[in-house]
Amino acid sequence: MSKTAATPPLAADPSRWKALVFIALAQLMVVLDATIVNIALPSAQTDLGISDGNRQWVITAYALAFGGLLLFGGRIADKWGRKNAFVVGLIGFALASALGGAANGEAMMLGARALQGAFGALLAPAALSLLAVMFTDAKERAKAFGIYGAIAGGGGAVGLILGGFLTEYLNWRWTFFVNIPFAIVAAVGAWMVIREPAGSRNRAPLDIPGVVLSTLGLVALVYGFTRAESAGWSDAVTAGMFIASALLLAAFVLVESKVKSPLLPLRVLLERNRGGVYLSLGLAVIAMFGLFLFLTYYLQVVKGFSPVKTGFAFLPMIAGMILGSTQIGARLMTRVAPRLLMGPGFLLAAVGMLLLTRLEVGSSYPALILPAQLLLGLGMGTAFMPAMSLATHGVNPADAGVASAMVNTSQQVGGAIGTALLNTIAASATTAYLTDHAAEAAAGGPAGQLIQAQAMVEGYASAIWWAVGILVASSVIALTLINTGRPNVGGPVASGDGEGADAEFKVPVIAH
Repeated sequence: MSKTAATPPLAADPSRWKALVFIALAQLMVVLDATIVNIALPSAQTDLGISDGNRQWVITAYALAFGGLLLFGGRIADKWGRKNAFVVGLIGFALASALGGAANGEAMMLGARALQGAFGALLAPAALSLLAVMFTDAKERAKAFGIYGAIAGGGGAVGLILGGFLTEYLNWRWTFFVNIPFAIVAAVGAWMVIREPAGSRNRAPLDIPGVVLSTLGLVALVYGFTRAESAGWSDAVTAGMFIASALLLAAFVLVESKVKSPLLPLRVLLERNRGGVYLSLGLAVIAMFGLFLFLTYYLQVVKGFSPVKTGFAFLPMIAGMILGSTQIGARLMTRVAPRLLMGPGFLLAAVGMLLLTRLEVGSSYPALILPAQLLLGLGMGTAFMPAMSLATHGVNPADAGVASAMVNTSQQVGGAIGTALLNTIAASATTAYLTDHAAEAAAGGPAGQLIQAQAMVEGYASAIWWAVGILVASSVIALTLINTGRPNVGGPVASGDGEGADAEFKVPVIAH
């Protein structure tokens, strides 16, 4: 391994832990918004007169803007300064949330959701890259990313709880208004305490062709998977979106390899450790988002849980994620190589998912669902923590924003794929079961209702088998692609990309 001159670390930023509070609060708000609206959607649809055909756009408008603009948002954070991008993103997100809560019709609602996604795409990469440049000591970095990883992993489930509570006891509009105090507190706090390290901006000219190609390519990809869920994989528009996405993203890669100041320097993407993180994390999110969907429907439709009770039923998963991230991942990250946390973590999550393949109409929550969620949460929390930290491993500080955006992009695209792919698999299995039991289903009455419920559960179980395989694949990718060693606490500064298999994971120190 090539050695570089060591730079003595300067005094750590005294306000970094205060900054973490506001960064974590903002990240929680963004992650919550991915699921909190789901539970409120039926009520909002009725109040605003949104048709069944258009209701998916309340979710899709957010996903398209967020997923499509993430790379642009990360690059803007590198150019403007991460603190500035963070605060502007928070203010914009709060205003968009107020617009959504006050919506008086379909157009206003969809516009507000698209604006939320756009400002979220500015906010999310700025938050992660701020952590990357503020926490330079390996032990402190492990603790900070442990907290961040727990929020990134468990926030979606918290959104289900909060969405159920607000919808049942207040009304759906509060699933938007609740973002406003989050954003105000985080923006004021961030403005007062965050001191971004000097010399970490990327002041190169903006790569406009890269912005256009990446945004259109990612929008086409996310929309293709979203449309596949409702219109099917053989639909002409679905196929057209996938073809367009492949062509646009191929053109994007070609442009990035040629221009002087690329939007996404290929060195960020091709370094094997970061590439391993993006790929394994994206696959794991496919499995997680599918599970959120199936468990929500299983608990509410099959078991008859209320929205609030359904939300609280996800608490074991959240607890497992927090324990895995802060007590396992953060404690072991400075002692073992990241792949030895991520690989086993994804495998443990696969074991939890495997238990859920035994779902039946009469399955016991304490005996089956609770232990499965605990294992799933522990595994994902343990894996998420080093993954979030490795996402900016060895990266040039001027590229920290766009490297952070790639993590969010892999999660966002993974979520879109997971919802569409696994839902399609579940629907096919349900249809096949009903076809095989057509006579019983046609009988009506309690017997017919039981067959309908069994068909749904059969579909969920079939899709969850796929989720198990996806998590195993995530584990294999993490164990084979990620080859950096454990963090070198207090060691010399890493420089450049692509350290060897026996290299130690050194944390870059950025001068103030």
